[in-house]
Amino acid sequence: LYEKMDGDIFDRLVSAERNLFSEKQFSYGTAGFRDKGETLRLVVFRMGILAHLRSLNTRLVVGVVITASHNPVEDNGVKLVDPRGEMLSSEWEGLATELANAPKDQLRQVVDSILSQNPPQDTVGHVFIARDTRPSGEYLTKCLVDALVAMGTEYHDYGVLTTPQLHYLVRNTNLVHPGTPLAVENYYKEISTSFEELVQGALIEEGALNELTVDGANGVGALILKALMKHMKGNNLQVNITYDGTQGGVLNEECGADFVKTRQRPPSGLHLEEGKRYVSFDGDGDRVVYYCLRDGVFCLLDGDRIAALCAGFIKEQLRISSLELSLACVQTAYANGSSSVYLSQQLGVEVSCVPTGVKHLHQKALQYDIGVYFEANGHGTVLFSMKSVAAFQELMDSSNATEEQREAARRLFYSSKLINQAIGDAISDMLIVEAILRLNKWSCIDWSSLYQDLPNRLLKVSVPDRTVFKTTNAERYCTSPVGLQEKINEAVSHFSKARSFVRPSGTEDVVRVYVEAATQVRERNSNKLNRWHELSISTFPAWLSNIRGYIKNIAHNTCET
Repeated sequence: LYEKMDGDIFDRLVSAERNLFSEKQFSYGTAGFRDKGETLRLVVFRMGILAHLRSLNTRLVVGVVITASHNPVEDNGVKLVDPRGEMLSSEWEGLATELANAPKDQLRQVVDSILSQNPPQDTVGHVFIARDTRPSGEYLTKCLVDALVAMGTEYHDYGVLTTPQLHYLVRNTNLVHPGTPLAVENYYKEISTSFEELVQGALIEEGALNELTVDGANGVGALILKALMKHMKGNNLQVNITYDGTQGGVLNEECGADFVKTRQRPPSGLHLEEGKRYVSFDGDGDRVVYYCLRDGVFCLLDGDRIAALCAGFIKEQLRISSLELSLACVQTAYANGSSSVYLSQQLGVEVSCVPTGVKHLHQKALQYDIGVYFEANGHGTVLFSMKSVAAFQELMDSSNATEEQREAARRLFYSSKLINQAIGDAISDMLIVEAILRLNKWSCIDWSSLYQDLPNRLLKVSVPDRTVFKTTNAERYCTSPVGLQEKINEAVSHFSKARSFVRPSGTEDVVRVYVEAATQVRERNSNKLNRWHELSISTFPAWLSNIRGYIKNIAHNTCET
């Protein structure tokens, strides 16, 4: 054990990174570090050092995934996975930024500082590695491995995996047998077996719910789903995988969950048919959105809808089982107001709002026996506490329970095994949706009828300095610049069910403006009749324009002051 870097290790590090340089300054956020792939060599190398130090401090396996998720193919990124399969601890995010940006002549000083603040509890670090399908992933993995070798780390490179798979492998390795890499096969077996157990006995009409078209974003999600389907036998689920990267398609280009969500249209070239279900993953397989045609109109079923579906199913099984467990749905301010009303007033499920970011959602969800969280973009999961899983198992085996109660407990138990307990997982999320639809005997149209979304818009306004914007109340109330919130309050007071909030971006000098209300104005653009975006929707144009202008004026005035 040591609190300063060994001289030989430092010499190896200096030698290994001698040809790696970066003139940019980076900041570690929810997505880790992201930029053009060729700019990240030194940053990825340094994250190899940090992963080793984190592992020494926890005496457990730490993960490193090289991905830029839904970003264009020329981008890439790197982020660390903590021992419980969660995102890197907030305390270590600052250390990651400091280490990534440290001048070469200060590297030893920075590493020694990290060691003194976080003393090693072991002499050997253990790190798991994975990457998505980006071409730059291979040489960035080499940079990472060079650092691990120099540090004397025991590492396992899984190659190309989805981000959620690596989180799963890190979490379950540390839970079951620390230090010994868990085989990827375990992921496929648990997911497939749990799905088959969950839908056991559910009858479906011929052709009603057995065909699903999946847009793999030309990324790793398509590859992993193909591998998983080899394990799924006899469940009558047919999956047609499109945009799988084999037809010359480019990662995330005109396809994928982010494209579908932001453009409100299907992937380019995909012809939708009435009565069929469609799914889109993102580039690293941690987001999923559903969509279909409803009376000839594109109908999106996003993360808010998935959360409502899961919460409703779980609430009903808890009612049948008579188990007294806390259940809540955690949302951010971006959740559609109608979803919040449906959850709280129609389902009777507690709704909690937290600041934007998966880390905030995840930590809040952990406070309940069962915590459901999904961002509108399709990233999310359902967390089941050890207490809840034990309760399911006890009731399943109870001779005093009715058959209906035991079946409800069994459904809850296999739901907890099917959905990824570490992080949002497009594949397991898709399968829990498929299972619930089958058990409820619902179509996507039935699902979409749970509630009607309030019309909404999300805009970006460029400002000289985003740091002058401060918020409170889960980012729903703006405290600075003074006067802005009053302007918003006055504007929305004239419209039914209207609300709006502003929050600064975490990565660029822009302010994001979200608005929703009960009505919207639709104008047909005759020049785009054959396009999916033929409807140009302008929501509350007058006051929204006023708020955008007011943000710009007040931001400039504040910066000048």
